[in-house]
Amino acid sequence: MTAANCRGTVRAANVGYIVQSMINNFAPLLFITFQNQYQVTLTQISVLIAANFCAQIVLDVVAAALGDKVGYRPLVILAQVLAAAGIIGLALLPEIMPPFVGLLISVVVYGSGGGLTEVLLTPIVEACPIKEKDKAVSMLHSFYCWGGVGVIIVSTAFFKIFGLENWKIMCFIWAVIPVINAISFARVPIYELVAKEKRMTGGQLAKNGVFWLLLIFMFCTGACEMALAQWASAFAEEGLGVSKSMGDLLGPCMFLILKGIERVGYARIGHKIPLWGFMVLCALLSALCYFVIGLVGVPGVSLAFFAVAGFANGVMWPGTFSLASRALPQGGTVMFGMLALCGDLGCAAGPLITGLVSRAFGGSLQAGLLFGTVFGLLLAAGLFLLRRVARSATEI
Repeated sequence: MTAANCRGTVRAANVGYIVQSMINNFAPLLFITFQNQYQVTLTQISVLIAANFCAQIVLDVVAAALGDKVGYRPLVILAQVLAAAGIIGLALLPEIMPPFVGLLISVVVYGSGGGLTEVLLTPIVEACPIKEKDKAVSMLHSFYCWGGVGVIIVSTAFFKIFGLENWKIMCFIWAVIPVINAISFARVPIYELVAKEKRMTGGQLAKNGVFWLLLIFMFCTGACEMALAQWASAFAEEGLGVSKSMGDLLGPCMFLILKGIERVGYARIGHKIPLWGFMVLCALLSALCYFVIGLVGVPGVSLAFFAVAGFANGVMWPGTFSLASRALPQGGTVMFGMLALCGDLGCAAGPLITGLVSRAFGGSLQAGLLFGTVFGLLLAAGLFLLRRVARSATEI
């Protein structure tokens, strides 16, 4: 097979990350709406956030266990179907059962699709017989950002033109994308990442110290990124007092734009910049962003640092995957699945911890985000520890 045969595969994977971004970024735009329309509490919103990533965690394990046995195609198609069903469920289920229960079921369904998606897309692209795979993987992850930007801008425009009360129609519109992509994945060629006889087993990975450090670092990465991304819209609207449309555009939208710019930029010139050093710099910058957002209540300043935080977090997830590929090139689907698992554990823990800290301080999201400074500092510390351990086994 030639690189030309892989264009459809890479394109479907890119759209898959748009779907993944839709899963994580659409519902947060409606958190205040859920509170007003269904009387959902701040604590229940925190549970919804955690449920999304807990579902992804469970399916990370399933994908890691079954990916090499069942094959990528049926699982990635199932992922798209679950994403569509969950998004449609947001509109339908709260009307036929207790609202919070309906929302929770919907979140679990599309979160399950998200868990399969994130484990499978990177190895699907890595397995393609193409040159400059690092560039292709970095560009792949950038589509998560551009998908999120599109979800926020299109949804905000829709709410502005047709009214927020028609948000359920938007659910059906977004569900079209994963349905079409499921059809695409049924038709494109999909390749094997590592030959069966060369794959590292779970036991071999478990005995590798670098692997365990990578898992811990992925946890910190997920917590650091999602604590901001999941609460950005609600904080801008309630904590900073700006309008919903302006808060969504200048908060989570700019967060994703700068994250996408960073990923595309690194894909183009990353070979000139040491990955480890750049990640350390971004980890410290992320801690600074949390610190400023948590202390300064000025809307312009806080929203600006939300955007900068997007840049700071952009390299962390794909960067960790790249470090893992260099250190453990025969890790296979099990390695990617376990990395995604720990990343999702962090994605669930970060926003939940932020919500709980906020509740402890009388519902102040600003206090919760100030606590997030710890996440960035843990990232920096983890990178130094990873570098120290990895030197004895491989260069990162």
